[in-house]
Amino acid sequence: MTAASTFPLLESINAPADLRRLERKQLKPLADELRQFLIESVSQTGGHLSSNLGTVELTIALHSVFNTPYDRLVWDVGHQCYPHKVLTGRREGMNRLRMRHGLAGFPKRCESEYDTFGVGHSSTSISAALGMALGAKLKGEDRKTIAIIGDGSMSAGQAFEALNNAGVADADMLVILNDNEMSISPPVGALNNILTRLTSSKTYNAARSAGRHMLGFAPPLLELARRAEEHVKGMIAPGTLFEEFGFHYYGPIDGHDLDALIPTLENLKAIKGPKFLHVITKKGQGYKLAEADPILYHGVAKFAPEQGIQSGKGGGKLTYTQVFGDWLCDMAKADSRLVGITPAMREGSGMVRFAAEHPDRYFDVGIAEQHAVTFAAGLACEGLKPVVAIYSTFLQRAYDQLVHDVAIQNLPVIFAVDRGGLVGADGPTHHGTFDLSYTTCIPNMVVMAPADEAECRRMLSTAMTLDGPSLVRYPRGGGTGTQPAPTLDTLPVGKGERRRQGKDIALLAFGSLVPAAEAAGEVLDATVANMRFIKPLDADLVVELAGNHSLLVSIEENAVIGGAGSEIERVLAERGIHTPVLRLGLPDRFIDHGEQGQLLAELGLDKDGIVRAVRAAIQP
Repeated sequence: MTAASTFPLLESINAPADLRRLERKQLKPLADELRQFLIESVSQTGGHLSSNLGTVELTIALHSVFNTPYDRLVWDVGHQCYPHKVLTGRREGMNRLRMRHGLAGFPKRCESEYDTFGVGHSSTSISAALGMALGAKLKGEDRKTIAIIGDGSMSAGQAFEALNNAGVADADMLVILNDNEMSISPPVGALNNILTRLTSSKTYNAARSAGRHMLGFAPPLLELARRAEEHVKGMIAPGTLFEEFGFHYYGPIDGHDLDALIPTLENLKAIKGPKFLHVITKKGQGYKLAEADPILYHGVAKFAPEQGIQSGKGGGKLTYTQVFGDWLCDMAKADSRLVGITPAMREGSGMVRFAAEHPDRYFDVGIAEQHAVTFAAGLACEGLKPVVAIYSTFLQRAYDQLVHDVAIQNLPVIFAVDRGGLVGADGPTHHGTFDLSYTTCIPNMVVMAPADEAECRRMLSTAMTLDGPSLVRYPRGGGTGTQPAPTLDTLPVGKGERRRQGKDIALLAFGSLVPAAEAAGEVLDATVANMRFIKPLDADLVVELAGNHSLLVSIEENAVIGGAGSEIERVLAERGIHTPVLRLGLPDRFIDHGEQGQLLAELGLDKDGIVRAVRAAIQP
């Protein structure tokens, strides 16, 4: 980190009350210091950069105008909350951002009273803020509630459900749309087109300038100013979307102009009822490299700020995400029925190449997981083979659609579920810890988990041959370094394999923990089975192993309750077999953020932990 003297103003801010004591002319230099601090800090820890650079002035303005934490700021997604963390007493903790026992990368209620609502997924802020606003009203408290939502998050249905409710609920709340023309991937959909047309109109930009001056009037003239602004605006953009929801709409204004932001927020603070402020920001603002490539600098590892992210270097292991992306392109050439779907995660899910090679078969539906799944079901009804590329934690949002729209109709939708298991620094909102439990119980589902990269490719090819819904679940990052063959070979459905023959104890491992089980098997001289399929489980293999071993050990990177180990016990119970089962998996609690390997070791799911657990179980 640069010497402390580089940030004299920022160092004087230990809470928003300190910020509110500054003179207005000091806020621009403070913004410059805060932006530079973020660049230097995040470059040393990794994290989300470009989105946070875009919210520096907005965060300063919000904490300057509103009496936080009494007034509630509700951040959407959390990718934009680092300036908020720095200004609310956590500056010194930023050097442990997203590390074990360090600051979380997202707002977290137990971390600070200024974090009013824990987030990680998108599009929740308006719902939560509405609840807080009406809660304050019921208690007779005159507090302000502000939801800050990004333009990408506005594509999700929940945001519109909340707008629909808030506009008629007489809620005293302010929704701020942070419009940076980006989510993670480039924005898509009709809403983005509406916002783009609105903000690019020369006529409207002239009216926006006039509206800014109006909002700068003193409060006694505010109502007259608002009516005049509505009259001008109504001639240009009649019946704007948000006004139809019952909100008073203001903007767009420049989200980096403190001289526009602060007077506007001060005046909106005095207006009762539902209000909607549209601010325009630039993702990566103030750091030219991030401005030029905000996607690359959205989530970063450690890098040198003066050099930027150096791509194309190193020779790291092939990741499961890359395996999926390569398979998708190869299978698309072999089978014209294949189509790919992503809910705004083109880069994260490994679909960049597919989008370029098959643009007519690539569908980015925006941050709308529920829609993505039912949309896939509709495609499947027409004889296509849709592949939904989605993170485990985001599939939770579409569980009803998975059950009702896909599984009940037994439609051949393939779910390529990335980030299964612990993901590391993003923590409990992003860990994929429940998918084996919540999908195995669904009729018609085939659920697979590969032990290595080559097996992942074969499982995806297997899914293409099925006539019903299937799911291939793989972890974040690289695996064993096993290079997949360029073929599209399949696996026999519901059949596992023995990886090692041992004595007395059998380790039945699923997916990402097969390598750890193999290593533990060497120490214990245990039989090791790569089960491959959670559903249908290889019951014959389970029964066979139960017949010639005194202890079965199930090993999975999933919640131990209702997971693969439970399926093993069910199979044995149905057959009246009493061989004991030791179930190893994730405990019945939410796992905090930290490095993946470190977390697995702490939870006893590495080689040494498995050995300890087995030895403890067999001790007399």
